[in-house]
Amino acid sequence: QVQLVESGGGLVHAGSSLKLSCVASGRSSNHYNMGWFRQAPGKEREFVAIISWGGGSIDYSDSAKGRFTISRDNGKNTVYLDMSSLKPEDTAVYYCGADLHVNRYYSGWGDYWGPGTQVTVSS
Repeated sequence: QVQLVESGGGLVHAGSSLKLSCVASGRSSNHYNMGWFRQAPGKEREFVAIISWGGGSIDYSDSAKGRFTISRDNGKNTVYLDMSSLKPEDTAVYYCGADLHVNRYYSGWGDYWGPGTQVTVSS
């Protein structure tokens, strides 16, 4: 099994930046694709970004593209999400996920998930 733990969430003003981190343990030595999803109040969970194990393939949602940057440090078993120009609509619980096979978003992506970290953007 793989355990994922997110950190870095918080309360910020619109236009601010946040950097989320996700540390993997257990079977983190496997070449997992890693990603970030989010779930806002009253909405379904939505895809944000996915990065391949080597970092050469990155998939962003339309809402994340141009504002968010996903990266990873395999030596630290950590994936990051740098968020800038945050908007109130970015308010959500952000979840880190891992998928053994797929490096692009599809509806069934994700073999493992973290418990989430809250991001709140005030207007």
